Amino acid sequence: MNPSIEIETLKVNKQELKRPLFIAGPCSAETEEQTLATARALAAMGIKVFRAGIWKPRTRPGSFEGIGTKGLPWMKKVKEETGMIIGTEVATAVHVYEALKYGMDMLWIGARTTANPFAVHEIAEALRGVDIPILIKNPVNPDLDLWIGAIERINQVGVKKVAAIHRGFSSYNKAKYRNEPNWQIPIDLKRTIPEIQLIADPSHISGKRDLILEVSQQAMDLNFDGLMIETHIDPDNAWSDAGQQLTPAGLKTVFDQLVVRNTNNNPKVNYDLEDLRHEIDQLDISILDMLGKRMQVAENIGRYKRDNDVTIFQPGRYTEIMEKRARQAIINGLSREFSDQIFKSIHEESILHQKTIMNKKKI
Repeated sequence: MNPSIEIETLKVNKQELKRPLFIAGPCSAETEEQTLATARALAAMGIKVFRAGIWKPRTRPGSFEGIGTKGLPWMKKVKEETGMIIGTEVATAVHVYEALKYGMDMLWIGARTTANPFAVHEIAEALRGVDIPILIKNPVNPDLDLWIGAIERINQVGVKKVAAIHRGFSSYNKAKYRNEPNWQIPIDLKRTIPEIQLIADPSHISGKRDLILEVSQQAMDLNFDGLMIETHIDPDNAWSDAGQQLTPAGLKTVFDQLVVRNTNNNPKVNYDLEDLRHEIDQLDISILDMLGKRMQVAENIGRYKRDNDVTIFQPGRYTEIMEKRARQAIINGLSREFSDQIFKSIHEESILHQKTIMNKKKI
């Protein structure tokens, strides 16, 4: 564990929030009626934690930016009427003070705010002495250090009930997802801070309600501790992010199909897995040995190119390799995307080796 970070299990009023933790509610609290109707429906399903955006940072001006402080009494009423734990996003010290004044049980810091150390510092100072769970979303860009830095800033003011929310990462070219999952980054976060609880945000990763089950299942299979899913009583007419919100009935359908696999402490199971992991370790060593030999050949190519004044990068050869390897990958049950990623990295490493050789004086 990172020695500068001390993490405790999330608790609200001494109640531990254990895996699987399900957090649901609308992207934005729009009206008192919409907020309470959604909360009642979720409470009837057994959902314990209700979320709703009060202040909404939007990419461009003119969009609905949240109802503001006016909506906090509605959240308080949800808590009083249903007994649910309530939470909202904060982006400034003023947000923190207002949210706490109305009895918010947990707060989270959004992706845009996480990316700004000055803003996180301001929020951290406002939270000094506060003993409620603080959830920190990943920054908009895939920067693990920035994410860890935000966690450290909150933790250093004495907040120990800290968790991380994975909401995916922005990319210029939108493909399947609104925000690319890049699952390796939250996995690396967990490896760096093993005690931290990870919550996935399938709504923001997918951007489409029909992908929420798929993303939720991936998160559960990767041993995430919970899910935060945007749920609205009438999502088609939502004032923000309509396409990624579910109805309470739609959320129930997701939960009915979701398979939640628990960590297995059975000694035999762990022994069998260890045996298989040993096989993986041996194969990984073989792969690295082969790559080392490949780079030796790349260095020989570099010497030949140097001696014969040939440029390093040969576009035709690169395209040919990528196509051939992709076809072979598919035959071996691997995806084209995986093959492209692997051989792009191998090619970049080969070029580095060739450059080192070609920039040496001939002996």
